[in-house]
Amino acid sequence: MGACFSDTRGGREAVGLVSDRKCNQNDVFEAVHALSRTGGLASPIELSFSASRLRDHDIMSKSDPMLVLSMKKKDGTIEEVGRTEVCLNSLDPKWITKLQVLYNFEEVQILLFQVYDIDTTFHGVQTQKIQLQQQDFLGQMECVLSQVLTMPGQSLTRALQPSKVHDLEVAGMPDLGTLTVRAEEIVHSKSIVEITASCSELENKDFFSKSDPFLTISKRNEDGSFTPVFKTEVKRNTLDPKWKPIKITLQQLCNGDKDYPLKFDCLNFNGNGRHDLIGSLQVSLNSIQKYAKESAELNLERQSSGTSTNKIHGRIRFHNCNISVRPSFLDYLHSGYELSFLVAIDFTASNGIPSQRDSLHYIDPTGRLNAYQGAICAVGEVLEHYDTDRRFAVWGFGGKPSPEQPVSHCFNLCRDSEEVVGVAGILEAYSQGIRSIRLAGPTIFGPVIEKASSIAKQAVDRNDRKYVVLLIITDGVITDLQESINALVHASSFPMSVLIVGVGGADFSEMEHLDGDRARLQTADKNRLSVRDIVQFVPLRDAAGAASVASMLLAELPMQFLEYMKLMKIDPPGARGAFS
Repeated sequence: MGACFSDTRGGREAVGLVSDRKCNQNDVFEAVHALSRTGGLASPIELSFSASRLRDHDIMSKSDPMLVLSMKKKDGTIEEVGRTEVCLNSLDPKWITKLQVLYNFEEVQILLFQVYDIDTTFHGVQTQKIQLQQQDFLGQMECVLSQVLTMPGQSLTRALQPSKVHDLEVAGMPDLGTLTVRAEEIVHSKSIVEITASCSELENKDFFSKSDPFLTISKRNEDGSFTPVFKTEVKRNTLDPKWKPIKITLQQLCNGDKDYPLKFDCLNFNGNGRHDLIGSLQVSLNSIQKYAKESAELNLERQSSGTSTNKIHGRIRFHNCNISVRPSFLDYLHSGYELSFLVAIDFTASNGIPSQRDSLHYIDPTGRLNAYQGAICAVGEVLEHYDTDRRFAVWGFGGKPSPEQPVSHCFNLCRDSEEVVGVAGILEAYSQGIRSIRLAGPTIFGPVIEKASSIAKQAVDRNDRKYVVLLIITDGVITDLQESINALVHASSFPMSVLIVGVGGADFSEMEHLDGDRARLQTADKNRLSVRDIVQFVPLRDAAGAASVASMLLAELPMQFLEYMKLMKIDPPGARGAFS
């Protein structure tokens, strides 16, 4: 769910600092811009914990365990997320305290769970103040957050392991017990708030025409300041605007609390970014629902310069305020849907001779990854956790599989089967291909897109709960642009998305035509339009490292997935809410 809705360029630029003065162009609402830039899936997840058969470190009683949850960052550092309470005299604790993490689909989020026996001298001490180095270590477990979320029942049980940084006595023990982690998506992140608002009798801020008003919504922070969470489109030359329905999750709007203070600011748009505040209103979501039923008009006020009193500068009306629960991406995963990962690699001659260091296909004996290997790892390490058998198809295009064969634009790189196992299998198939495939050309996407869409269609025909994700890695300018567009228009009706990574220094401007962010794709005869956007293109040179590549490529994928489910009116079994 986006945080910004705009139908004009002015609307996209419409956010400025809200105050009773004109706004500085640099004082933009970074929170709103960050939401609209990333667009990725971020869902709050609640984790609960239990353990069994823990080691007993106490002499006169049983251990008093406490769990510490940390997250491993990309740079290898560990950041503590939170701690449970201490369970007294228990080797099979079920902790009451639940800890929250923010699930980001496009990231590999490594969680570290450590269990300690808390010494009696620390009983009654606030858990965050307990000094861990003075406690007995009972064991630890590490996993990726997506592994928990994709397990049946969203529950993962694993054996506790010793740690090199803790005492050797524990490290030598054969059995440290098990830890169970359960995950649950917080329902507020699936609740969609839809509000329709209009204003009337607004103060005119322009000399030669009427104001160009837009609304921003902000939620109050603990320190009394406000953080923006939404803006509307700009309505041109009117003092009585009515905006498109405001759509935002309950979590984004008010952290799930319908009594949470919200601030509505009505501003007059100026092209230089210095927007004028017309008036403001502070109100809760519960009150908005009440006012919508009563068709009440509320005053927009602004403090007058040099005075302590507020003056009325217009009125606002809420025509409706509805809250509904829609199926989430995780709801579909929980009901058995999987992401089927396919990889297509460019074997055209423009990549350079693989044995030479300046080639994009050069395999460095020191283990340093080339651009193709880096893209495979960045995307594959995220997606492999969403396919239970972890078997992936790997294709090449633009090369000759053998000297006597013609150039092929879709050939299998897997030596003995149709698929390989895991990211390591993809890398091995690619490495073998570099040693045996003769590079040729030109750069043609159509056949691999058609092959992937046929697999997606087969999933539909078999009623499989699969969504195909095709990763194309290329160094060249596409030579079958319209044919590829035709294939993408056809594929947009199937459960499928296409991720394209451009490597090297080629001019990829034409590739932007495949990404449907600007306009819907249409076939050459103009008789058919794509039913949804299924392409995300990223030039590797625009990304700051492998993690950034994955984030930029995968940010739109959950929304494309949900758009397909909504289009086909497919609801996850047992989910609250429905698309149909």
